[in-house]
Amino acid sequence: MRKLEDEVAIITGAASGMGKEIAFLFAEEGAKIVATDINMAGLEELKIMVESLGGNILTVEANITNQQDIDRIVEFGVEEFGTIDILVNNAGIMDNFEATGNLSDEVFEKVMAINTTAPFKLTRKVLEVFVPKTKGIIVNIASLAGLNGGRGGAAYTMSKHATVGLTKSTGYLYAKQGIRCNAIAPGGVNTNISKAIDYSKVTPEVKEAIFTGVSLSPRMGEASEIAKAALFLASSDSSFVNGEVLVVDAGWSAY
Repeated sequence: MRKLEDEVAIITGAASGMGKEIAFLFAEEGAKIVATDINMAGLEELKIMVESLGGNILTVEANITNQQDIDRIVEFGVEEFGTIDILVNNAGIMDNFEATGNLSDEVFEKVMAINTTAPFKLTRKVLEVFVPKTKGIIVNIASLAGLNGGRGGAAYTMSKHATVGLTKSTGYLYAKQGIRCNAIAPGGVNTNISKAIDYSKVTPEVKEAIFTGVSLSPRMGEASEIAKAALFLASSDSSFVNGEVLVVDAGWSAY
């Protein structure tokens, strides 16, 4: 039997990168997918891929910084599939590696809105489904920047530390209600998340602090490798794992 047979999974940021790989793998393992992103073209590509497997997928173009869109995602999934069993908070953006003194309000607020506030609000919404049935799984995509100080700019680092805190708090406080919440902290992964970074504007001090560390990483990861970790956390294989942050980085953080 497949690991997620007939489970219903919401996956944010599903149009590309890790989110797309997670959605595809979950579908292969029998899950019904509610895929959401602001990139409808990417969602349509994913839909074709999943349906080629004979899988079930709903695509929802949505802005997860908007509470009405968050409500619509969850309510649409329940309406179409009857319930929600899994939430993967994958959508995220980076800053431009700005240090605290150079960080604008605009960048700070945008990064926090997408990386921190949206996962919190989505988690709060799905708990309305999970708590009554005493069952549910949440997988947050954090980062090594959520565990260390030199893996990203100030805004990104703060946002991912907050994701770790959300994971631990939710995991512990809802454990006795049959709900698990874990996170993945990837190292460097080949995705499109860094395409918006203007490296010419990164200060020399930040380049020294961050990019020297990057050179110590054994290798870059692939989005499909993060998807396998997400599958583990979303399945019964990890039934005794809760409130944990699973580092997936080829050993980079072991240095």
